[in-house]
Amino acid sequence: MISKVRESFNAGFKDAYYEGLQQEVLKTFGEPCPFRISETPVFIDRDMKKKVMDACDAILSQLDNLDFESVRQRFMPKQLQSPTPVGEPHFLGIDFGICEDENGELSPQLIELQAFPSLFFYQPFLAKAFLNNYPTIPKDGFHYFFGGHTEETYLETMRKVILGDEAPEHVILMEIFPNAQKTRIDFWATKQALGIEVVCMTKVIKEGRQLFYEKDGRKVPIRRIYNRVIFDDLYQFKDLKTNFNIFDDLDVTWITNPDWFFMISKCIMPMLSHESIPQSYYLDEVPKDIDLKQFVLKPLFSFAGKGVNLEPTWNLLNTIKDMKNYMLQKKVTYSPLIKTMGERNSRVELRILFVRDEKEGRLKPVINLTRMGKGGMINVSHNTNDTWIGSSISFFEE
Repeated sequence: MISKVRESFNAGFKDAYYEGLQQEVLKTFGEPCPFRISETPVFIDRDMKKKVMDACDAILSQLDNLDFESVRQRFMPKQLQSPTPVGEPHFLGIDFGICEDENGELSPQLIELQAFPSLFFYQPFLAKAFLNNYPTIPKDGFHYFFGGHTEETYLETMRKVILGDEAPEHVILMEIFPNAQKTRIDFWATKQALGIEVVCMTKVIKEGRQLFYEKDGRKVPIRRIYNRVIFDDLYQFKDLKTNFNIFDDLDVTWITNPDWFFMISKCIMPMLSHESIPQSYYLDEVPKDIDLKQFVLKPLFSFAGKGVNLEPTWNLLNTIKDMKNYMLQKKVTYSPLIKTMGERNSRVELRILFVRDEKEGRLKPVINLTRMGKGGMINVSHNTNDTWIGSSISFFEE
Protein backbone atom coordinates (compact mmCIF):
# COMPACT_ATOMS: atom_id res chain seq x y z
CA MET A 1 0.00 0.00 0.00
CA ILE A 2 3.11 2.21 0.11
CA SER A 3 4.52 1.76 -3.37
CA LYS A 4 8.04 3.08 -2.71
CA VAL A 5 8.53 0.82 0.30
CA ARG A 6 7.11 -2.19 -1.54
CA GLU A 7 9.28 -1.59 -4.60
CA SER A 8 12.38 -1.23 -2.43
CA PHE A 9 11.53 -4.35 -0.43
CA ASN A 10 10.92 -6.48 -3.53
CA ALA A 11 14.01 -5.20 -5.30
CA GLY A 12 16.18 -6.12 -2.33
CA PHE A 13 14.50 -9.40 -1.47
CA LYS A 14 16.72 -12.46 -1.04
CA ASP A 15 15.70 -16.02 -0.27
CA ALA A 16 18.39 -15.99 2.41
CA TYR A 17 16.40 -13.42 4.40
CA TYR A 18 13.36 -15.68 4.47
CA GLU A 19 15.47 -18.69 5.34
CA GLY A 20 17.01 -16.70 8.18
CA LEU A 21 13.55 -15.88 9.52
CA GLN A 22 12.57 -19.54 9.45
CA GLN A 23 15.80 -20.52 11.21
CA GLU A 24 15.07 -17.97 13.95
CA VAL A 25 11.67 -19.61 14.48
CA LEU A 26 13.31 -23.03 14.70
CA LYS A 27 16.01 -21.85 17.09
CA THR A 28 13.56 -20.01 19.35
CA PHE A 29 10.79 -22.60 19.60
CA GLY A 30 12.50 -25.87 18.76
CA GLU A 31 10.33 -26.58 15.71
CA PRO A 32 9.35 -24.93 12.43
CA CYS A 33 6.21 -22.84 12.36
CA PRO A 34 3.25 -25.27 11.91
CA PHE A 35 1.61 -22.90 9.43
CA ARG A 36 3.12 -21.07 6.49
CA ILE A 37 4.86 -17.74 7.09
CA SER A 38 4.70 -15.26 4.24
CA GLU A 39 7.95 -14.01 2.75
CA THR A 40 6.93 -10.43 3.42
CA PRO A 41 5.26 -8.16 5.94
CA VAL A 42 2.62 -5.68 4.79
CA PHE A 43 3.25 -1.93 4.82
CA ILE A 44 0.10 0.10 5.53
CA ASP A 45 -0.10 3.82 4.90
CA ARG A 46 -1.67 6.49 7.12
CA ASP A 47 -4.86 6.68 5.06
CA MET A 48 -5.67 2.97 5.36
CA LYS A 49 -4.66 2.99 9.03
CA LYS A 50 -7.20 5.74 9.68
CA LYS A 51 -9.93 3.86 7.81
CA VAL A 52 -9.24 0.71 9.81
CA MET A 53 -9.12 2.48 13.17
CA ASP A 54 -12.26 4.49 12.42
CA ALA A 55 -14.07 1.24 11.61
CA CYS A 56 -12.78 -0.33 14.84
CA ASP A 57 -14.00 2.66 16.86
CA ALA A 58 -17.45 2.40 15.26
CA ILE A 59 -17.65 -1.31 16.02
CA LEU A 60 -16.54 -0.86 19.64
CA SER A 61 -19.10 1.90 20.12
CA GLN A 62 -21.87 -0.39 18.89
CA LEU A 63 -20.64 -3.26 21.08
CA ASP A 64 -21.05 -0.95 24.09
CA ASN A 65 -24.75 -0.64 23.26
CA LEU A 66 -25.56 -4.31 22.68
CA ASP A 67 -27.51 -6.34 25.22
CA PHE A 68 -25.16 -9.29 25.52
CA GLU A 69 -27.38 -11.16 27.95
CA SER A 70 -30.01 -11.27 25.20
CA VAL A 71 -27.32 -12.42 22.75
CA ARG A 72 -26.32 -15.17 25.15
CA GLN A 73 -29.89 -16.37 25.61
CA ARG A 74 -30.52 -16.31 21.86
CA PHE A 75 -27.42 -18.16 20.68
CA MET A 76 -26.04 -20.21 23.58
CA PRO A 77 -27.63 -23.49 24.64
CA LYS A 78 -28.56 -23.14 28.32
CA GLN A 79 -26.49 -26.17 29.30
CA LEU A 80 -23.39 -24.40 27.97
CA GLN A 81 -23.94 -21.10 29.74
CA SER A 82 -21.44 -20.37 32.48
CA PRO A 83 -22.85 -20.46 36.03
CA THR A 84 -20.39 -17.74 37.08
CA PRO A 85 -20.61 -14.04 36.15
CA VAL A 86 -19.22 -13.53 32.66
CA GLY A 87 -17.64 -10.16 33.47
CA GLU A 88 -16.13 -8.29 30.56
CA PRO A 89 -14.13 -9.73 27.65
CA HIS A 90 -10.37 -9.43 28.06
CA PHE A 91 -9.61 -9.83 24.35
CA LEU A 92 -11.03 -9.00 20.96
CA GLY A 93 -9.94 -9.60 17.39
CA ILE A 94 -11.53 -7.68 14.51
CA ASP A 95 -10.77 -9.05 11.04
CA PHE A 96 -10.87 -6.86 7.95
CA GLY A 97 -10.34 -7.80 4.35
CA ILE A 98 -8.55 -5.03 2.45
CA CYS A 99 -10.99 -4.70 -0.42
CA GLU A 100 -11.87 -2.69 -3.49
CA ASP A 101 -15.14 -0.79 -3.43
CA GLU A 102 -17.32 -0.04 -6.45
CA ASN A 103 -15.11 2.96 -7.26
CA GLY A 104 -11.90 0.96 -7.18
CA GLU A 105 -10.84 2.53 -3.87
CA LEU A 106 -9.28 0.45 -1.11
CA SER A 107 -11.54 -0.10 1.87
CA PRO A 108 -11.38 -2.29 5.01
CA GLN A 109 -14.38 -4.62 5.19
CA LEU A 110 -15.31 -6.54 8.32
CA ILE A 111 -14.96 -10.30 7.85
CA GLU A 112 -15.53 -11.45 11.41
CA LEU A 113 -14.83 -10.61 15.05
CA GLN A 114 -14.20 -12.74 18.11
CA ALA A 115 -13.75 -12.06 21.84
CA PHE A 116 -11.14 -14.78 22.04
CA PRO A 117 -7.34 -14.60 22.40
CA SER A 118 -5.29 -14.88 19.25
CA LEU A 119 -1.52 -15.01 18.64
CA PHE A 120 -0.71 -12.26 21.13
CA PHE A 121 2.82 -13.53 21.86
CA TYR A 122 3.84 -14.95 18.49
CA GLN A 123 3.04 -11.75 16.60
CA PRO A 124 5.60 -9.50 18.36
CA PHE A 125 8.15 -12.27 17.88
CA LEU A 126 7.34 -12.42 14.17
CA ALA A 127 7.72 -8.66 13.77
CA LYS A 128 11.15 -8.75 15.41
CA ALA A 129 12.16 -11.77 13.33
CA PHE A 130 11.34 -9.85 10.15
CA LEU A 131 13.35 -6.88 11.37
CA ASN A 132 16.25 -9.11 12.43
CA ASN A 133 16.52 -10.87 9.07
CA TYR A 134 15.41 -8.31 6.47
CA PRO A 135 17.66 -5.26 6.11
CA THR A 136 15.21 -3.99 3.46
CA ILE A 137 12.51 -3.25 6.09
CA PRO A 138 12.59 0.41 7.20
CA LYS A 139 13.63 0.72 10.84
CA ASP A 140 12.09 4.16 11.29
CA GLY A 141 8.69 5.67 10.50
CA PHE A 142 6.69 2.46 11.06
CA HIS A 143 5.18 0.60 14.01
CA TYR A 144 3.47 -2.73 14.62
CA PHE A 145 2.31 -2.00 18.17
CA PHE A 146 -0.58 0.39 18.79
CA GLY A 147 -1.17 2.85 21.60
CA GLY A 148 2.48 3.85 21.83
CA HIS A 149 3.47 0.46 23.20
CA THR A 150 7.05 -0.73 23.23
CA GLU A 151 8.03 -4.37 23.56
CA GLU A 152 8.41 -3.87 27.32
CA THR A 153 5.11 -2.07 27.93
CA TYR A 154 3.25 -4.52 25.71
CA LEU A 155 4.59 -7.49 27.67
CA GLU A 156 3.69 -5.81 30.96
CA THR A 157 0.15 -5.18 29.71
CA MET A 158 -0.27 -8.82 28.71
CA ARG A 159 1.24 -9.95 32.00
CA LYS A 160 -1.28 -7.91 34.02
CA VAL A 161 -4.25 -9.18 32.03
CA ILE A 162 -3.31 -12.86 32.09
CA LEU A 163 -1.52 -13.24 35.42
CA GLY A 164 -3.27 -10.57 37.46
CA ASP A 165 -1.79 -10.80 40.96
CA GLU A 166 -1.10 -14.52 40.76
CA ALA A 167 2.27 -16.23 40.56
CA PRO A 168 2.84 -17.79 37.10
CA GLU A 169 2.77 -21.27 38.64
CA HIS A 170 -0.94 -20.89 39.43
CA VAL A 171 -1.88 -19.72 35.93
CA ILE A 172 -2.12 -22.06 32.94
CA LEU A 173 -2.69 -21.77 29.21
CA MET A 174 -5.29 -24.46 28.54
CA GLU A 175 -5.92 -26.18 25.21
CA ILE A 176 -7.01 -29.57 23.92
CA PHE A 177 -3.92 -31.57 22.89
CA PRO A 178 -1.81 -28.39 22.56
CA ASN A 179 1.13 -30.20 20.97
CA ALA A 180 -1.08 -31.03 17.97
CA GLN A 181 -2.58 -27.57 17.46
CA LYS A 182 -1.53 -25.47 14.47
CA THR A 183 -1.30 -22.39 16.69
CA ARG A 184 1.00 -24.12 19.20
CA ILE A 185 3.90 -21.84 18.35
CA ASP A 186 2.01 -19.07 20.16
CA PHE A 187 1.63 -21.35 23.18
CA TRP A 188 5.40 -21.76 23.39
CA ALA A 189 5.87 -18.01 22.93
CA THR A 190 3.39 -17.40 25.77
CA LYS A 191 5.20 -19.83 28.05
CA GLN A 192 8.53 -18.16 27.33
CA ALA A 193 7.13 -14.68 27.95
CA LEU A 194 5.05 -15.34 31.09
CA GLY A 195 6.53 -18.50 32.60
CA ILE A 196 3.14 -20.26 32.68
CA GLU A 197 2.57 -23.89 31.81
CA VAL A 198 0.71 -25.08 28.72
CA VAL A 199 -1.72 -27.75 29.95
CA CYS A 200 -4.00 -30.06 28.01
CA MET A 201 -7.59 -29.91 29.22
CA THR A 202 -7.54 -33.71 29.64
CA LYS A 203 -4.74 -33.37 32.21
CA VAL A 204 -6.56 -30.94 34.50
CA ILE A 205 -7.64 -32.46 37.83
CA LYS A 206 -10.89 -31.46 39.56
CA GLU A 207 -11.52 -31.76 43.28
CA GLY A 208 -14.80 -30.16 44.27
CA ARG A 209 -14.69 -26.63 42.83
CA GLN A 210 -10.88 -26.63 42.70
CA LEU A 211 -8.70 -27.40 39.68
CA PHE A 212 -5.10 -28.65 39.69
CA TYR A 213 -2.37 -29.73 37.31
CA GLU A 214 0.72 -31.84 37.89
CA LYS A 215 4.17 -30.29 37.72
CA ASP A 216 7.41 -31.95 38.76
CA GLY A 217 5.46 -34.57 40.68
CA ARG A 218 3.42 -31.95 42.56
CA LYS A 219 -0.27 -31.17 42.36
CA VAL A 220 -0.42 -27.41 41.71
CA PRO A 221 -3.63 -25.38 42.27
CA ILE A 222 -4.95 -23.54 39.21
CA ARG A 223 -6.31 -20.09 40.00
CA ARG A 224 -6.46 -18.48 36.55
CA ILE A 225 -6.99 -20.09 33.14
CA TYR A 226 -5.83 -18.37 29.97
CA ASN A 227 -8.36 -20.23 27.87
CA ARG A 228 -7.40 -21.22 24.33
CA VAL A 229 -9.94 -24.02 23.89
CA ILE A 230 -11.92 -23.44 20.69
CA PHE A 231 -15.37 -24.94 20.94
CA ASP A 232 -15.22 -26.37 17.43
CA ASP A 233 -12.34 -28.52 18.64
CA LEU A 234 -14.06 -29.40 21.91
CA TYR A 235 -17.04 -30.92 20.09
CA GLN A 236 -14.96 -32.70 17.46
CA PHE A 237 -13.66 -35.11 20.09
CA LYS A 238 -16.77 -37.14 20.88
CA ASP A 239 -14.91 -39.49 23.23
CA LEU A 240 -12.82 -36.78 24.89
CA LYS A 241 -12.32 -37.69 28.53
CA THR A 242 -11.88 -34.81 30.94
CA ASN A 243 -12.17 -34.48 34.70
CA PHE A 244 -14.30 -31.36 34.45
CA ASN A 245 -16.60 -29.49 32.12
CA ILE A 246 -15.54 -26.11 30.84
CA PHE A 247 -18.94 -24.76 31.99
CA ASP A 248 -18.74 -26.17 35.54
CA ASP A 249 -19.07 -23.88 38.55
CA LEU A 250 -15.38 -23.62 39.44
CA ASP A 251 -13.23 -21.63 41.80
CA VAL A 252 -11.06 -20.23 39.02
CA THR A 253 -10.81 -16.96 37.11
CA TRP A 254 -11.27 -17.34 33.36
CA ILE A 255 -9.20 -15.17 31.07
CA THR A 256 -11.57 -14.78 29.34
CA ASN A 257 -14.94 -16.29 30.35
CA PRO A 258 -15.86 -19.00 27.78
CA ASP A 259 -19.29 -17.44 27.12
CA TRP A 260 -17.66 -14.54 25.28
CA PHE A 261 -16.65 -16.97 22.54
CA PHE A 262 -20.33 -17.02 21.61
CA MET A 263 -21.44 -13.53 22.56
CA ILE A 264 -18.93 -11.57 20.47
CA SER A 265 -18.54 -13.48 17.25
CA LYS A 266 -20.01 -13.64 13.77
CA CYS A 267 -23.38 -14.10 15.46
CA ILE A 268 -23.69 -10.35 16.11
CA MET A 269 -22.61 -9.12 12.69
CA PRO A 270 -26.18 -8.64 11.42
CA MET A 271 -26.68 -6.34 14.43
CA LEU A 272 -23.86 -4.02 13.37
CA SER A 273 -23.91 -1.25 10.78
CA HIS A 274 -21.11 0.77 9.16
CA GLU A 275 -19.66 1.42 5.72
CA SER A 276 -16.95 -1.12 6.57
CA ILE A 277 -19.45 -3.79 7.61
CA PRO A 278 -20.90 -5.87 4.75
CA GLN A 279 -24.65 -6.43 4.87
CA SER A 280 -25.50 -9.61 6.78
CA TYR A 281 -28.65 -11.62 7.51
CA TYR A 282 -29.43 -14.48 9.87
CA LEU A 283 -30.39 -17.40 7.68
CA ASP A 284 -33.89 -17.62 9.17
CA GLU A 285 -34.44 -13.92 8.37
CA VAL A 286 -33.17 -13.77 4.79
CA PRO A 287 -35.32 -11.69 2.42
CA LYS A 288 -36.60 -13.84 -0.43
CA ASP A 289 -35.72 -11.27 -3.08
CA ILE A 290 -31.95 -11.06 -2.46
CA ASP A 291 -29.44 -12.17 -5.09
CA LEU A 292 -27.64 -15.14 -3.52
CA LYS A 293 -24.75 -14.72 -5.95
CA GLN A 294 -23.75 -11.65 -3.96
CA PHE A 295 -23.59 -13.50 -0.61
CA VAL A 296 -21.44 -16.00 1.28
CA LEU A 297 -22.90 -18.60 3.64
CA LYS A 298 -21.18 -18.80 7.02
CA PRO A 299 -21.82 -20.83 10.17
CA LEU A 300 -22.02 -18.48 13.15
CA PHE A 301 -19.66 -20.54 15.27
CA SER A 302 -16.63 -21.85 13.46
CA PHE A 303 -12.95 -21.08 13.00
CA ALA A 304 -10.47 -21.32 10.14
CA GLY A 305 -13.09 -21.06 7.42
CA LYS A 306 -14.88 -24.28 8.38
CA GLY A 307 -18.32 -24.59 6.83
CA VAL A 308 -18.05 -21.47 4.66
CA ASN A 309 -19.76 -21.74 1.27
CA LEU A 310 -18.80 -19.14 -1.32
CA GLU A 311 -21.59 -20.10 -3.74
CA PRO A 312 -24.77 -20.79 -1.73
CA THR A 313 -28.02 -21.75 -3.50
CA TRP A 314 -31.63 -21.73 -2.36
CA ASN A 315 -31.66 -25.52 -2.62
CA LEU A 316 -28.73 -25.69 -0.20
CA LEU A 317 -30.26 -23.18 2.21
CA ASN A 318 -33.50 -25.12 2.33
CA THR A 319 -31.66 -28.24 3.51
CA ILE A 320 -30.17 -26.49 6.57
CA LYS A 321 -32.16 -27.39 9.66
CA ASP A 322 -30.43 -25.17 12.26
CA MET A 323 -30.88 -21.94 10.29
CA LYS A 324 -30.41 -19.77 13.37
CA ASN A 325 -26.77 -20.87 13.48
CA TYR A 326 -25.94 -19.61 9.97
CA MET A 327 -25.84 -16.25 8.25
CA LEU A 328 -25.48 -14.80 4.79
CA GLN A 329 -22.87 -12.08 4.39
CA LYS A 330 -22.48 -9.93 1.32
CA LYS A 331 -19.40 -10.78 -0.68
CA VAL A 332 -16.47 -8.42 -0.73
CA THR A 333 -13.69 -8.19 -3.28
CA TYR A 334 -10.24 -8.59 -1.77
CA SER A 335 -7.78 -6.41 -3.60
CA PRO A 336 -4.68 -8.17 -5.01
CA LEU A 337 -2.64 -5.22 -3.78
CA ILE A 338 0.64 -6.80 -2.66
CA LYS A 339 3.10 -7.06 -5.52
CA THR A 340 4.97 -10.34 -5.29
CA MET A 341 7.89 -11.96 -7.05
CA GLY A 342 5.50 -14.20 -8.97
CA GLU A 343 2.79 -13.73 -11.58
CA ARG A 344 -0.07 -13.18 -9.11
CA ASN A 345 -0.33 -10.55 -6.41
CA SER A 346 -1.43 -11.34 -2.86
CA ARG A 347 -4.51 -10.29 -0.96
CA VAL A 348 -4.55 -9.16 2.66
CA GLU A 349 -6.66 -9.84 5.73
CA LEU A 350 -5.84 -7.71 8.75
CA ARG A 351 -6.76 -8.59 12.33
CA ILE A 352 -6.54 -5.84 14.91
CA LEU A 353 -5.99 -7.34 18.36
CA PHE A 354 -7.42 -5.67 21.45
CA VAL A 355 -6.76 -6.11 25.16
CA ARG A 356 -8.95 -4.77 27.95
CA ASP A 357 -7.57 -1.82 29.88
CA GLU A 358 -9.09 -2.22 33.34
CA LYS A 359 -8.27 1.33 34.43
CA GLU A 360 -10.07 2.83 31.44
CA GLY A 361 -12.70 0.09 31.33
CA ARG A 362 -12.41 -0.51 27.61
CA LEU A 363 -10.76 -2.63 24.95
CA LYS A 364 -7.72 -1.01 23.33
CA PRO A 365 -5.81 -2.04 20.19
CA VAL A 366 -2.32 -3.33 20.91
CA ILE A 367 -0.94 -5.25 17.92
CA ASN A 368 -2.01 -6.83 14.62
CA LEU A 369 -2.08 -10.17 12.89
CA THR A 370 -1.95 -10.24 9.11
CA ARG A 371 -2.71 -13.04 6.67
CA MET A 372 -1.98 -13.14 2.96
CA GLY A 373 -3.41 -15.29 0.20
CA LYS A 374 -4.04 -15.51 -3.51
CA GLY A 375 -7.15 -17.70 -3.59
CA GLY A 376 -10.79 -17.23 -2.68
CA MET A 377 -10.21 -17.74 1.04
CA ILE A 378 -7.46 -16.15 3.10
CA ASN A 379 -6.60 -18.49 5.92
CA VAL A 380 -3.48 -20.29 7.06
CA SER A 381 -5.29 -23.60 6.56
CA HIS A 382 -5.74 -22.76 2.87
CA ASN A 383 -2.27 -21.26 2.36
CA THR A 384 -0.07 -24.21 1.51
CA ASN A 385 0.95 -24.42 -2.15
CA ASP A 386 2.19 -20.99 -3.14
CA THR A 387 4.68 -18.31 -2.15
CA TRP A 388 4.23 -14.84 -0.64
CA ILE A 389 1.17 -16.05 1.23
CA GLY A 390 0.49 -17.10 4.81
CA SER A 391 0.95 -15.62 8.26
CA SER A 392 2.47 -12.15 8.47
CA ILE A 393 2.34 -8.84 10.29
CA SER A 394 1.70 -5.28 9.15
CA PHE A 395 3.96 -2.30 9.71
CA PHE A 396 1.92 0.90 9.93
CA GLU A 397 3.18 4.24 8.72
CA GLU A 398 3.67 6.72 11.58
